[in-house]
Amino acid sequence: MSSWKKHVSEHKSINIANELNELPEDLRYRTEDRLHIAFHREKHTHISKIELFFMLIGPGILVMIADNDAGGVITYAQTGSIFGIGFFIPFMILMLPVAYFVQEMTVRLGAVTHRGHAEMIWKRYGKFWGSFSLGDLVIANFLTLITEFIGITVGMSIFGVPRILSAIVFVILVILIQLFLRYYTWERISLFIAAFNLVFVPLLFFLPHPPVADFINSFATWKIAGGVSSLFIYVLLANLGTTIAPWMLFFQQSSVVDKGLTKEDIKFGQRDTLIGSTVMVIVAIAIIILTGSTVFGYDSNGTLGIDNILKIFAAKVGTFPLELFALGLVEAGFIAAIAISASTSWAMSEAFGWKKSINLPAREGVLFYVPSFLALAIAASVTLIPNAPLGYLNLTVQVIATIFMPAAMLFLLLLLNDRGVMGDMVNKRWQNIIGFSIIGFLILMNALYGLSVALPTVFNHLVGML
Repeated sequence: MSSWKKHVSEHKSINIANELNELPEDLRYRTEDRLHIAFHREKHTHISKIELFFMLIGPGILVMIADNDAGGVITYAQTGSIFGIGFFIPFMILMLPVAYFVQEMTVRLGAVTHRGHAEMIWKRYGKFWGSFSLGDLVIANFLTLITEFIGITVGMSIFGVPRILSAIVFVILVILIQLFLRYYTWERISLFIAAFNLVFVPLLFFLPHPPVADFINSFATWKIAGGVSSLFIYVLLANLGTTIAPWMLFFQQSSVVDKGLTKEDIKFGQRDTLIGSTVMVIVAIAIIILTGSTVFGYDSNGTLGIDNILKIFAAKVGTFPLELFALGLVEAGFIAAIAISASTSWAMSEAFGWKKSINLPAREGVLFYVPSFLALAIAASVTLIPNAPLGYLNLTVQVIATIFMPAAMLFLLLLLNDRGVMGDMVNKRWQNIIGFSIIGFLILMNALYGLSVALPTVFNHLVGML
């Protein structure tokens, strides 16, 4: 018997091993994790506090680094190639508190209710709104999975791997990770994979002329290359969509529940989310600088796909940096495919009352696993369609995520203001002001883009007046 089980057994006068064995497998694993945490919490030593911190972190870092998914990497690469080093550098720094604020609410909601996001909406607001929010999520997740396999197949093609082979291999890898790992191991392996997202930062040292002055000037000028245009609004929406997306709300809340966090763990969840948000923004800025320094000027109309962007990048910095970039792109798609497929499984199972946990053995969790596995297979197949406009598709998917986000955030804010759900942990007034301001900004940007498409003359006149 492990030390923590022995500790509990001696002090509670129970045979902990027998008690645990009587539980269903998924609940047994979660209970073991909670007992392990309780044991370290009772020790009150500096080492145990450090160990406790590393036990409780995970969902926030994972959701934020997975947010720098293949679609996000491609979006940031396209952003730098179109607009260079200017407006989008300080804009991404502004996205750090926005991303943290949105995701911190899911930590509190999950820790207080011990219920996933889909389950809360379904039970609190009924089947109609539950179906509406679930439909938004499933559509957005499927489209986002397509962008993950765009990144995986493009990245692996740099090493000469045929796209069909890389698509098949990574679908199988994601399925195996979901099926055969319990939550704690699944989370730790996912975090290990996610750490490779940082590969984009050291790539900055391979630039022939590091753009230090341009980086500093971007904060003074907020320069928009080409000025405000429909393309700028489109790319701005894409960057919003890859920073805050509906799947992130569902994933982190369900992950908090599956991990077993409670009210007393909220502060750890907040730190976890802050670390993840910071890493996400650092990586995003690094990618924009990389392509803004090497590809900007070749893509003023936003017509270059990621394949051509990488070719120009390689011509400027060499083969080895290109290969590191490609590895980062593959990692980004891989970790996001793991997270997004889990998000789909959790949400659908919560909505329909199926068993719902990464801890579920394959034979008991068929309904939990199958929907996301089907989505993985179909999404991977879409990327293999000959001559598909993958670059345009990637940006469009991020824009669609932005269109879906206001509704998802509205449900989140309604739940956070429901005293019957949250008790004394309801949102404070300042939190509601920030939350509804974010919703308003998203709606405004969506409206401006719609205006630029439907009534370009009116849009240009409006821009001219600013």
